[in-house]
Formats: sequence, structure tokens, C-alpha cells
Amino acid sequence: MANTETALKEAMTSIEGVIGVALVDYGSGMALGTLGGGKDLDLNVAAAGNTDVVRAKVRTMEHLGLKDGIEDILITLGGQYHLIRLLKSRDSKGLFLYLALDKSRANLAMARHQLARIENELEV
Repeated sequence: MANTETALKEAMTSIEGVIGVALVDYGSGMALGTLGGGKDLDLNVAAAGNTDVVRAKVRTMEHLGLKDGIEDILITLGGQYHLIRLLKSRDSKGLFLYLALDKSRANLAMARHQLARIENELEV
């Protein structure tokens, strides 16, 4: 089992094209841990903004009566992928992993696969 710091380091080193990664509490909008980012990507701002995205999707699913769970949410920009993966374990309810990728260097399918693996190893 990996702690937050180890999981974030694993994402930064094992996923091709990563710009930054964060573990976020979507109840508060606060990042519990971040790695990467920089002047062009403030991960704390991204964490807070993507909290609104998660809340809106969860609310929409409730209004539609959908009982299925969200695996991930993908936002595709001109030069980047932003991947939001909601954590499913009972101890991590209300958390998501946020991953920003350079589109020209990333393999989206592999990034999703590796992020799922990191989620399974994460102990919060």
C-alpha cells in the first residue's frame, strides 16, 4: 500500500507526459497533496476548479437517477489532457486523483490504466 506522497511520485515517474498530479478532497476543494505543475499549471487552483466539475457531474447523475459510479472524467484541451479519477475505496470516499498530461507525449489509455493501478495501491 502506498501513501499519498508515494502515489503522487509514482504517477509523476511512471505515466508518460505527466505535467502535474494532485490528490483532492472534493468536499472542501482542497488539494491534500500535489506534485509537478508550475507557473503554467497551479495545481491548487486546478484542484479547486475541478472540484466544481466533480460536484456538477455527481449532481447530474443523481438528477438522472443513474446508480452507476464515475470511474473518471476526461477534459481534452488543445495541448493537454486533464484526467479526474474518483477514488472508490471506503476510506477514500470524497477524494479524486487529478492528472494533467502533455497531449503530444501522453498515451491516454496507458495513463488511465496506470492511474487505476495507483488508485488501487493508495492508502489514505
